[in-house]
Amino acid sequence: MSSSGFVSIVGAGPGDPELLTIKAAKRLGCADVIVHDRLIGEGILNYCREDAELIDAGKTPGGHRIQQEDINRLLVDKAREGKFVVRLKGGDPFVFGRGAEEALFLASAGVPFEVIPGVSSSLAGPAAALIPVTHRCVARSVTIATGHDRDNSCDKVFDWEALAKASDTLVFLMAVENLERIVSNLISHGRNPKQLSALVRWATTPEQQVIFAPLQEIVHIARSRHITPPAVLVVGDTVEIGMELSRAIAYGETPEEVMHAHVA
Repeated sequence: MSSSGFVSIVGAGPGDPELLTIKAAKRLGCADVIVHDRLIGEGILNYCREDAELIDAGKTPGGHRIQQEDINRLLVDKAREGKFVVRLKGGDPFVFGRGAEEALFLASAGVPFEVIPGVSSSLAGPAAALIPVTHRCVARSVTIATGHDRDNSCDKVFDWEALAKASDTLVFLMAVENLERIVSNLISHGRNPKQLSALVRWATTPEQQVIFAPLQEIVHIARSRHITPPAVLVVGDTVEIGMELSRAIAYGETPEEVMHAHVA
């Protein structure tokens, strides 16, 4: 380790510790300091050394525990102490994770760093709900968008007319807080209100919830089910495939049962 220290910006994946990459697990096992986000899957921090310093930089909806500028400075300060620092971020650090902002700050400060990709919930969320984001003859394109921006006013930052027609499949991360606004804008700008959509909450974890509904009904159903963040919204014809696969798997054996049978 150089005297200037080092920062590894690491993607923690969508929640399931078994979806953490091997390289990410190795970095956690070597780190002196881990600065982690709120949405880190239970059990992932078990990969850290017992003597590692853990710093919770998580941001809760509607309130910030640590400002982004302070996180940037913290990474630099710890590295300049000669520490090996892991900046652990949910999903992939470069998919709506502000990882590039932190990398730019480190670069401007002359701190050596690396970026280790993670499995993004924008793809893992739908897949965990058995929804393909592309499918031959059904969906040949996918657009990933954020459900909110810095001031929680997503209608100000999107060209909704272009977005509504951008791709066969639309995936919105962090969609719950602005769900009504997202759906209203999509429909008013040309998206078929009867097209199927899905909300996937806490994807890949034991708390995972999935609701399917036509786009025009998803807000009402989400409210009736008391869906809270974090959740991914998927809109497109491939959602119907997810419904079909969900029905099929509901009447079959679980992967654990199949694996146990083969071992036995």
